[in-house]
Amino acid sequence: MSDSSISATLRDQTLSLLASGEATSRAELVEALQVAPSTVTGLVRRLLAEGMILEEGVGRSTGGRRPRILRLREPEGVFAVAELGARHARIGLCTPDGRLLATEEVAIDIAAGPGEVFDTVEAAFTRIRAATAPGQALLGVGAALPGPVDYPRGRLVGPARMPGWSGVDARAELGQRFEAPVAVDNDARAAAIGEYVTRGRDSGDMIYVKAGTGIGGCLVSAGQVYRGGRGLSGDVTHVRVADSGGERHCSCGSRGCLETVASGAALAARLTEQGQPIATTQDVITAVVDAEPAAVTLVRRAGGLLGVALSGLVNFLNPDAVVIGGALSSLDVYVAAARGMLYERCLPSMTQALSIEASAAGPDAALVGLGHLVRATADTRTT
Repeated sequence: MSDSSISATLRDQTLSLLASGEATSRAELVEALQVAPSTVTGLVRRLLAEGMILEEGVGRSTGGRRPRILRLREPEGVFAVAELGARHARIGLCTPDGRLLATEEVAIDIAAGPGEVFDTVEAAFTRIRAATAPGQALLGVGAALPGPVDYPRGRLVGPARMPGWSGVDARAELGQRFEAPVAVDNDARAAAIGEYVTRGRDSGDMIYVKAGTGIGGCLVSAGQVYRGGRGLSGDVTHVRVADSGGERHCSCGSRGCLETVASGAALAARLTEQGQPIATTQDVITAVVDAEPAAVTLVRRAGGLLGVALSGLVNFLNPDAVVIGGALSSLDVYVAAARGMLYERCLPSMTQALSIEASAAGPDAALVGLGHLVRATADTRTT
């Protein structure tokens, strides 16, 4: 096959597979892309000639000649990534190969609007680059937002918990501040990518749930994030939970949504109503760690209701794993209650080999995922 007949889409897929580590040899590219070996040979030859990839070392033999290892040529510089929450942002710098160099948290108020929030993020990026990677080029910027994001456009679509953000083109806003490629996605989807990368490509199909102040979710299947028709998939927040009682009003205008019974914000509100000195999700976590009875009881019930909401998805999708991330995943009682309810509500055939556990990537999951998203965006811009 001639170089001119190799499609741009196939080229982008190849670069993405090499960037994520899902493929490291010609044979693995053939399997992943489902194309003829001659097509991969031509594509690899072209990318080698352009200096986009390197060929070095040898891999493990599976019966024949040991394969040569392929990898992307790493540019000099760093990616700046930020996960935004309701009251804080987690800021980080990562290398092009996905390693986090530094992280820090800064206070924000998401309700203050994109201008003020992005001013804070920009200042934090400047400060952390000066301290960690002085003089290094900024190769790309990534942001994860706690609301529905039309990916890859980066536009917010009706975020219930982000007043003043609906319709905001966050990618354009950040693009005006930085002379670098920008990737913007929903926080749960970015975290799901980071979780998948951390666990490795053999982790199978995975439902990832980010349970913090709010709740979001994502399906990763065959190594790919399922985004849906408009790129807005994963909004489990507004799934109505039958066992919740349905009396709580949700920010979406409905009642009985998962957010109203299983999120950190809901738990903090309920404990405040009971006279507890609780204002934030972190306060809830501290109360449970301190074995405060009312907090433990509410968190256990919240985890169970999360399990109720997820049981239909598990029966329908038959995933290999359910992973619970976000701040509430640090509470064993929350994760254990969700696990117990999934075993109770799902078919035995669906749970027989199902892994149900807390995040392996932890609080940096979204930053790791953003690093890979920005890398893919930057690679596309340079090809």
